[in-house]
Amino acid sequence: MTNEQAIHQAYELAKERYQELGVNTEEVLAKLAQLSLSIHCWQGDDVHGFINPETDLKDGLTVSGSYPGRAKTPAQLTADLKQALALIPGPKKKVALHTIYAVTDHKKDLDEIGPEDFKYWVDWAKEQGVGLDMNGTFFSHPMVKDNFTLASPDKAVRDFWIKVGKQSRQIANYFGKELGVQAVNNFWIPDGFKDNPIDKLSPRKRLMESLDEILAEELPEANTIEAYEGKLFGTGIESYTVGSHEFYANYALTRNKLWTIDTGHFHPTEDVSDKFSSFLLFGKGLQLHVSRPVRWDSDHVVILDDALVRIARSLVRDDLLAKTNVGLDFFDATINRVAAWVIGARATQKAFLQAMLAPIADLKQAELAFDFTKRLALTEELKTYPVGAVWDEFCLRNDVPVGSAWLKVIKNYEDTVLAKRN
Repeated sequence: MTNEQAIHQAYELAKERYQELGVNTEEVLAKLAQLSLSIHCWQGDDVHGFINPETDLKDGLTVSGSYPGRAKTPAQLTADLKQALALIPGPKKKVALHTIYAVTDHKKDLDEIGPEDFKYWVDWAKEQGVGLDMNGTFFSHPMVKDNFTLASPDKAVRDFWIKVGKQSRQIANYFGKELGVQAVNNFWIPDGFKDNPIDKLSPRKRLMESLDEILAEELPEANTIEAYEGKLFGTGIESYTVGSHEFYANYALTRNKLWTIDTGHFHPTEDVSDKFSSFLLFGKGLQLHVSRPVRWDSDHVVILDDALVRIARSLVRDDLLAKTNVGLDFFDATINRVAAWVIGARATQKAFLQAMLAPIADLKQAELAFDFTKRLALTEELKTYPVGAVWDEFCLRNDVPVGSAWLKVIKNYEDTVLAKRN
């Protein structure tokens, strides 16, 4: 349905329905517009980057598929991002980068890359009106020795990666200073053992000391803040992950930093949404990486599934969005890569919209009075309320295609741009 009058009429009817429950849809739309969403650049080029683009992914990482049109240059990647951003509603967006996406005119290793190598991205971000986030690249490099980086028993290896971490902080500080938007600098490392280790403490002690050395210089928090991402296991580190969830949660708590929850890094039966309220009672804040695991950390494109709905509900119902940075993290090369961004981002926004379209205060009051009948009845009824009509109105007000109309834009972009790439 693309007729504007019909969209507005459907919205007005939906507005009345929600008003019956005491939900003001205009307030909800304003709140949704303030949701900042960080779009990960690596979906567009299958995590190749520009430093050593021919290097195969290693260290437990892989991208499947060979859909035509992968971005291979900075100009191609930013063009693809620009097209995706134009199809994602809402004024507050960021783009997340990795060290390997530096744009430099001469050969540099990971530990040599600094703020000057991201001027291209900062200039582009200013043009697009978006912020930038940072991720130090700790994988797919010869200095990943025996599956170890910052936790390596080899001091030379640790020193190399410590410098990479320090440089990533300088780059993130540059982003925040230039753009006026705080850059979250995320740390994830692939360190661990394939089979059962004897000593589980020493690697974590080395990791702690390495991270502390990276943090030695104090940087303005208005510009940047660090976040630490754990993992359950990975290919090649099935038996022991140095940077576990518990390690990083404790590290973030004791260093007053952010804990990163990647929704694909937990056991398949865990409800990730249940962790938010537990951590944020004590922690400074969260960095959320919205992904979709299938069997394991396979980083499928995010869809509006039950897990995503629970994530959004938990953050909205407990009023935790102010302490949470929402970002995407997936890579799928079996479909149009630009479409993957749009599908994942819009699904995430829909989940938060659905969570906001609820009489939360009334439901909490019913729960406090042990009126579980009302709680169950209302939450069940809300499942079939016209959230789609409110979403269509949000898209229309933000000048992006309504419904599946954006697919026509993507198809045209594929025919005129992506298909012509060698």
